[in-house]
Amino acid sequence: MLVLEELKKRADVELSIVIGGTALLSKYSARYGQIRELLQQDGFTDVYEVYFNVEGDTPTTKAKTAGLGIIEFANMFNTLRPDVVVVRGDRFEVLSAATAAAYMNIPVAHIEGGDTSGTLDESVRHAITKLAHLHFPTNPKAKKRLISMGEDPAAIFEYGSPDVEMVKWALRNKGASTDLSTTGSGAPIDISKGYIVVMYHPVWSESADTARTAQYARTLLQEIYSLGVQAIWFWPNFDVGAEEIAHEIRHFNDTVKDHSVRFLRYLPPREFLTLLNGAQCLVGNSSAGIKESSYLGLPVVNVGSRQNGRTRARNVIDTPCTQEELRHALVRQIKKGRYSPSQLYSKTGTARNIARVIASHPFAIQKHFND
Repeated sequence: MLVLEELKKRADVELSIVIGGTALLSKYSARYGQIRELLQQDGFTDVYEVYFNVEGDTPTTKAKTAGLGIIEFANMFNTLRPDVVVVRGDRFEVLSAATAAAYMNIPVAHIEGGDTSGTLDESVRHAITKLAHLHFPTNPKAKKRLISMGEDPAAIFEYGSPDVEMVKWALRNKGASTDLSTTGSGAPIDISKGYIVVMYHPVWSESADTARTAQYARTLLQEIYSLGVQAIWFWPNFDVGAEEIAHEIRHFNDTVKDHSVRFLRYLPPREFLTLLNGAQCLVGNSSAGIKESSYLGLPVVNVGSRQNGRTRARNVIDTPCTQEELRHALVRQIKKGRYSPSQLYSKTGTARNIARVIASHPFAIQKHFND
């Protein structure tokens, strides 16, 4: 968000924002159009939408979705005629946009390249790296990996994580208040009292074993219920296996009447960071436990293999999704309290520096492997 703000400020940049993929689906957002409305409230006038999600929770539908994304982004880029396409992360929407841009001879700037993780997302991230002309890794190890992949060091700028800079911005501006009674389902939550945040997504490489995916979700639900603490649980993402987790959430919410969990689909970034900052612990397998939580010093219980290989700070305890080990890690982290804030993903002026380089970099369409 702050990178967009910095680009918008520049007189030498004409900014267009394209929203696509799950961001436009009501089942993954609080309500239709909320992201577009929030952008417009912040003064972003050129906001466009592309629709390409295929319904279904199978590898085939996900592959088709990524392919349709290439078509729809190609149509949009043909209309907008951008000088550069800026993408972030490792999601299928990002790969679709980068592929379309590359085939249309449009330079690609990629934020968060070079990270490793335990899923298909890592392969997607590295594929985007090879399509991209300009790189903004968030940490020294990621920068080193980009160089080892043959990327030109002169096109690699390690300015820290925009997500962490957003955390710093939220802390300076005291965040944003959230009325959880107006969104989500499940138990009412009093955020003036202690609570934990849960963000648990399917693991693509394990998606063929649907029984295991469902069992892991049940185990996590049961252990959080057994703790008796308030919990704010975010809906899983669009990856294969999401429907298995969603089914377990619905069953739990319908059949366990005395639980203290509220299930949410989406919160705007500022509201989410306010909740994260006030939590006792983050549980699950989200990158928010690796990046944003490192700066906050928030205790994290990282469950399973989804973040394998990620560079992490001391606030993270890794555990398999088994009852005994999960319970031990949860109790330990909640009892521990805050860790010292980590500067692992933090640098000064992240968004401003990224915007400056994007606006001034001398792009060349043809890339060359740097030996």
